[in-house]
Amino acid sequence: MKIGVVFPQTEFNPDPMAIRDYAQAVEAMGFTHMHAYDHVLGVNPERPGGWKGPYTFNHPFFEPFCLFSYLAGLTRKIEFVTGILILPQRQTALVAKQAATLDVLSNGRLRLGVGIGWNEVEYTALGENFHNRGKRMEEQVALLRLLWTQPLVTFEGRWHTIPDAGINPLPVHRPIPVWFGGSDDRVLRRMAQLGDGWILSIRTIEQTLLLLNKLAQYLSEAGRDKASFGIEPRLNMSQVGQDGWNEFIHTWENLGATHLNVNTMGCGYNTASAHIEALQRFAIMFGLS
Repeated sequence: MKIGVVFPQTEFNPDPMAIRDYAQAVEAMGFTHMHAYDHVLGVNPERPGGWKGPYTFNHPFFEPFCLFSYLAGLTRKIEFVTGILILPQRQTALVAKQAATLDVLSNGRLRLGVGIGWNEVEYTALGENFHNRGKRMEEQVALLRLLWTQPLVTFEGRWHTIPDAGINPLPVHRPIPVWFGGSDDRVLRRMAQLGDGWILSIRTIEQTLLLLNKLAQYLSEAGRDKASFGIEPRLNMSQVGQDGWNEFIHTWENLGATHLNVNTMGCGYNTASAHIEALQRFAIMFGLS
């Protein structure tokens, strides 16, 4: 099982040197990959109609492609994971170009996690339709893979048209791995048909078992071997104490997880060094380095 981290960008000041120190520290500890969340805009909770989302304009979010491009030159081997990129609120050809560029600059260290998101305000501001985002994403993923593997693409879809054009340079990975987030039944079917893996954020094993069984069924219906499909749960330190880490990891190993990400957010840490210290305890306990 590959063990990575969630970049805790909302819980310390947006200092380039602190970000560098964090990335280099987790790489040196032996963590294999780093997730970063994607939010373009934060909403004012005092707006007319209120706001019920978990994040507001007070929470800092670095754009993942920019963040990882910065870190690509400051690290050597850690994998970068968008966990998740809200794909339908972005232009597909531009995402293909940005992802390919990052994959080249990092020497093949990108894994693209995608999802449909929940924040309608962002869709409105970016000029995209919130209500057909799931169906559009299916076409987006198909088009991304064409753009990443062919020097010239001619494509006429329901929402996209490419008249004999391509991106250059092509990525190191051809295609870049595409993992899905989400847990809705429609999402499970979609990832079974189109995805390389599943990034989970579900809190309990009981909730997950039912969904894993559904996913296995949908993979079988799609004619795919579940052994080739990645599974990545999240260990939230705010919910699972140190005395429960071993059990959590062994349970997920038995369930077939291929990856794990460790999330230090929500524990009351407010500096990069505090998050690093928490991860050091985990790394030492499991001998990652």
